[in-house]
Amino acid sequence: MNSHLKRAVAIGLMTGMTVPSLVLASNGYFAYGWGTPSKAMGGVAAALPQDTLVTATNPAGMGFIDTSLDVGVSFFSPSPRGYEANNDFSRNEMGFPTSGFVTPGRYDSDGDWFLVPSLGYNHVLNDQMTIGVSIFGNGGMNTNYKDRPVWENFAGAPNQLAIGPGMTPPPGTFAAPNGFLFTMGPNGQPVPVTDPNATPQQGNVNPGGIFTATTPTGVNLEQLFVEIPFTYKINKQHSLGIAPVFAAQSFEAKGLEPFRQMSLYPDAVSNNGKDWSYGYGLHLGWVGEINDQLTLGASYRTKLWMSDFDDYKGLFADEGNFDIPAMLNLGLAFKIQPNITLAFDWQRIFYNEVNALGNSNNVNVMPCMMGIKSDSCLGGKNGLGFGWEDMDVFKLGARWDYDEKLSFMAGASYASEFAPGLEGLFNVMAPATIQWTFTLGATYRHSKSDSFNLSFAYMPEATLDGGSNQNITGTQTGNLYMEQKDIEISWNHRF
Repeated sequence: MNSHLKRAVAIGLMTGMTVPSLVLASNGYFAYGWGTPSKAMGGVAAALPQDTLVTATNPAGMGFIDTSLDVGVSFFSPSPRGYEANNDFSRNEMGFPTSGFVTPGRYDSDGDWFLVPSLGYNHVLNDQMTIGVSIFGNGGMNTNYKDRPVWENFAGAPNQLAIGPGMTPPPGTFAAPNGFLFTMGPNGQPVPVTDPNATPQQGNVNPGGIFTATTPTGVNLEQLFVEIPFTYKINKQHSLGIAPVFAAQSFEAKGLEPFRQMSLYPDAVSNNGKDWSYGYGLHLGWVGEINDQLTLGASYRTKLWMSDFDDYKGLFADEGNFDIPAMLNLGLAFKIQPNITLAFDWQRIFYNEVNALGNSNNVNVMPCMMGIKSDSCLGGKNGLGFGWEDMDVFKLGARWDYDEKLSFMAGASYASEFAPGLEGLFNVMAPATIQWTFTLGATYRHSKSDSFNLSFAYMPEATLDGGSNQNITGTQTGNLYMEQKDIEISWNHRF
């Protein structure tokens, strides 16, 4: 193996084992682009290979990249982000809520800036073939609510007693609509009736406080990808690429204790620390220079088949399955002048094919809470998900090669709304609301072998109005919100 390639693979493996990947992204939980020049142009890359991170979008692009190394780091801020719960949950004539509800108010997630490294290497074998390796964060999501437990109203008080439908409350007590028992306190406030010695069969709805929500509340998903692209040029104008894709992802959930009562596996829902999942897939692509001005590109990355999150098999549908969705890219690049290039990409991310993401959360889980277990309970094949639909992303970018030293880039992208409003409340754990991304950047070619790149992206705050979800929060509504900023710098070295 060439010494350059050996060094690049070694650096890549060490990088992959020691650095975190992207912890929150723009298009659902996918990044809006990969590689600094591409990110500076709104993420376009399907038909415009510019560096060794192009394989993340289209592995065939490596056929047009010289033997070179790219090292980059981005500084990513997904803040502000969070959820605002409205004070419109329903109450009965005694003032008791008729369903679970989120305490009204604004919930801002902590965690303002994240460091996201990337690395890529390409080696030209001969006039027709190349091989390389690229390591990058595919995406992720992160929330961390510290002020108060988000789901504090979705379980009874520790060791609280309850009665079933049609039963009469014991003397001196009264029952809420869900059967939870109370007495009237000295200040006229209801006080839960508790008995630490009672069993669930005796009406203890929260034995030992096992279902009591804690703080912080949130989730953290990180994904690291390694692609090894091989390209073959049919001729000087057309390149075919294939890349095995290897992925590692980690997940942790905190503060979701009330959902244990809705799960097939109550001990595998929340607060189990960080769990890891590993898997693989395949990435195929083509890039063709149609003439001196027009280049077309297409790629398809299969679903990545991942091992299950066993420690959270009671939270995710299909017993902890969290495969990574397939991705399709089609693009074109057109030189309107020798030094000005316009590019357009269309991307589809198939979120709905993964049950943990695509399943609705507007599901009646009351039978699960009453001990009637089925595939509709958390952890089952039809268990609660985020209600995400497939996403379409439209990207437009421009590059102006000012002279031999400097190039300037700009771009924008738009992502379709992919979570219906009635799914909004459950998505407080992952408020992926971003739709518009605006970008700027530049490349400075210091010498024939070294260049430096800079990109900046701004994603204006977007909201998703959460309609009432009768099976989760009754009549209560709210909205998710998020704003993002991303700054990336990178160094390119040609051998």
